Amino acid sequence: MKNIAFLLCILNLFISCQEDMGTHIERLVQEWQGKEIRFPENLIFTRYVNDTIEYYLPKSKNKIVTYVDSMGCISCKLQLPKWKEFIRLVDSVTNKTVPILFFFQPKDNDELRYYLQRDSFSFPVCIDTQHRFNSLNHFPSEMMFQTFLLDKDNKVVVIGNPIHNLKVRDLYLQKIAGITVNELPETILATNQEEYDMGIVGKEETKVQQVILRNNGTEIFKLKGITTSCECTTTEQDWEEIAPGETATLTVYYKAEEPGDFYRTVTIYGNIPGESLMLSFVGKVQ
Repeated sequence: MKNIAFLLCILNLFISCQEDMGTHIERLVQEWQGKEIRFPENLIFTRYVNDTIEYYLPKSKNKIVTYVDSMGCISCKLQLPKWKEFIRLVDSVTNKTVPILFFFQPKDNDELRYYLQRDSFSFPVCIDTQHRFNSLNHFPSEMMFQTFLLDKDNKVVVIGNPIHNLKVRDLYLQKIAGITVNELPETILATNQEEYDMGIVGKEETKVQQVILRNNGTEIFKLKGITTSCECTTTEQDWEEIAPGETATLTVYYKAEEPGDFYRTVTIYGNIPGESLMLSFVGKVQ
């Protein structure tokens, strides 16, 4: 129950504060924690969607499995450069004993191939064109609940996406390598607004938004990291700490893609209540 309570705190960061969302998250965590993930027989793995390779599901103490369905923006879901960083981190702390398995259900193989080649993502991936993996398991529809840390019996230890949430990443590292993060005294990080209207953005145009952060507490704010909801949104800063009473600037870049309304988020992690501050950016691409 302790793990469930901790996971509820983590996963709640992804959900809007509607009254019934806590019940939704609790149901998902209770449903999936300890549940066995079933794998189809005769899986076919490829590199860059082109070349079929000989690859078998490893028998290991732990494995990480992520499933990407065909719904929504595929570049938002993939964030392959961040996955490459995470794979290197996991390999370094486990001596390459924890495999990370990718299962894709793309609506367009050419689009997926483009992203894999663009980001030089040469790791084996399973292209599940017949939807067998999801049919066996009926994964949650929300992207943040489609990644799992499994034990040797393929039972779920942790549910959550370590790329989109650094607290989930820390929990993965704690479970697989015993790595714990030292807690720092909390301070208060504030911004003049938490939602920014970027207005009308032309397709392929990059919009820039300056965010002013202020440390309203009595302790030094120490930046742990920043995540974005999509690789079309990036950030830049020349600081790692903010002294009490001081301000710092975070620059957010949004590169417009498909026409239509957009909603993107940037989450700042550090020694603040809840360990994170999420900012949202809205507008319209035309």
